[in-house]
Amino acid sequence: MCSDESRAGILPVPNEALSYLYRRELRVGSLDTAEDFVTEERELQSAIGRPSRGCEARELIVLAWRGRDGAVRVKAAELEARAQQLGFVVRLTVHALMVLELGRGNYQVASSLAREDWEHDLALGALRAADAVEAHVRSGNRAPALAAVAHLEQRASANESLLDLGLLSRSEALLADDKRAEAHHRESIGKLDACGARLHLARSELVYGEWLRRQKRRRDAREQLEAARDILESMGADGFAERARVELLATGAHARKRVDGTRHELTPQESQIARLAAGGLTNPEVAGRLFISVSTVDYHLRKVYRKLDIKSRHELGSVLAGRVGVQHR
Repeated sequence: MCSDESRAGILPVPNEALSYLYRRELRVGSLDTAEDFVTEERELQSAIGRPSRGCEARELIVLAWRGRDGAVRVKAAELEARAQQLGFVVRLTVHALMVLELGRGNYQVASSLAREDWEHDLALGALRAADAVEAHVRSGNRAPALAAVAHLEQRASANESLLDLGLLSRSEALLADDKRAEAHHRESIGKLDACGARLHLARSELVYGEWLRRQKRRRDAREQLEAARDILESMGADGFAERARVELLATGAHARKRVDGTRHELTPQESQIARLAAGGLTNPEVAGRLFISVSTVDYHLRKVYRKLDIKSRHELGSVLAGRVGVQHR
């Protein structure tokens, strides 16, 4: 039998792995899968009675992308009050608030939240610097925007990451004059599309569409804004999706009823749990098979029921059998 100390000693490795996977999803994956990883990490921490404020802050970033205004502000205030000695938690919390404000188009507030400590944040530093550029430029604060671009240039030249290069091009587009901006916009979209970073690709399409509208190129603007809106809606990034919808209306496009068909698609982990549950395994048996907690299984099954519009596991078999494979987001 393991002691409490040995059990605690085992967990940092999977916790670190889950944290890494979460950050990767936030960079080049999906919000749903990022949320899955941070939920699983939180469950592991709770299992040994050591709740993690870092997990709470990472969850907060996902909520900010989803535009959950009230929940983000309340939770951010709680975290900042309880985590004053944990600099990385405060950094993540402030980033979440900045993402929320950018999605709402509150650029002046977002600019006031920017912190020039990106070099200490290898995982999300590029995302934070790119957000700072957008906030500063839209607020008329060119000097701090240039400092953020300088960091992105240094980072992208060192790692040659298509994601970082795409974020750099978007930032350069925001700072460029009208003659040079379009080339940077197109370069950003091309690089982010090439590396599969759909969440950030949509952000670049949104920014490009906004620029095109201000150039009075309404038809071109609609093309970019519609593409951005569709990706953002499909990924549950409701704050930025609303910003795209507002811009589309400003081009003269007609409002459309939101289509949430992709919200019925299951993530890989949801699909796996659903198949095992449909095969007759109990929640504890599914948890044992996948090396996750029972509460994590329960959490994912509730999401599966909601997405598939069913009430219980008894309906899973027939519903899954009627789908041509289980779609993954």
